Amino acid sequence: MTALLLTLISLAMIMAVLYLVTQGIKVSAANKSYRSALDASYGGGGEFFPKDVLPQLVKNFNDYSSPSTATTETLKLFPSWTNMQFSNSGCLSQKMNSPKLEWTSCGAGNKTLDPKSSPDATFTLRGEGLLPGFRVFTKIVDTIPGNSDPSGNTGLLSGAGVTGTSSGVSPKHLPATYRIEVQGERETNPQEKAALSVLYAY
Repeated sequence: MTALLLTLISLAMIMAVLYLVTQGIKVSAANKSYRSALDASYGGGGEFFPKDVLPQLVKNFNDYSSPSTATTETLKLFPSWTNMQFSNSGCLSQKMNSPKLEWTSCGAGNKTLDPKSSPDATFTLRGEGLLPGFRVFTKIVDTIPGNSDPSGNTGLLSGAGVTGTSSGVSPKHLPATYRIEVQGERETNPQEKAALSVLYAY
């Protein structure tokens, strides 16, 4: 009887150890998947979209009268493997240049905080080697317009004012500020995902 009780206790301890090891492996795998998705969100929504895509959109919406032409011109600047797509270009044009209260061309889905609901831009980041990549969804959810130069030049007018020799006046730079919601997810498994909120001053 004692031997049977000791055997049962030993089996219970072994099962508990196996359970803890299995759960640890699952948690470690989940953390690794989350870190990969988070890195994709940082890279796509925190770096690539605001620093590479957004300036081109600002410039093209300024240079072209048609919003659809502006997004078409922007698409030409990026490799085809990114699968870059823009949604409602009329709404996106207003988001680039106007505060949220003036987004009359945007539907309810364009204004929600969910980046997958009517995103402004979606694109793919390649995976390492043969691994599947990540799909990144980005959406501007709030805008504070500024006096940034939309032509693509690096600065505003220079000059020393009335006491200087130059006729130009350099106004104080008030950058346009965008709040961008981002979600990155694995192409083959949408459950591997991470979301971010990005505040970007252009």
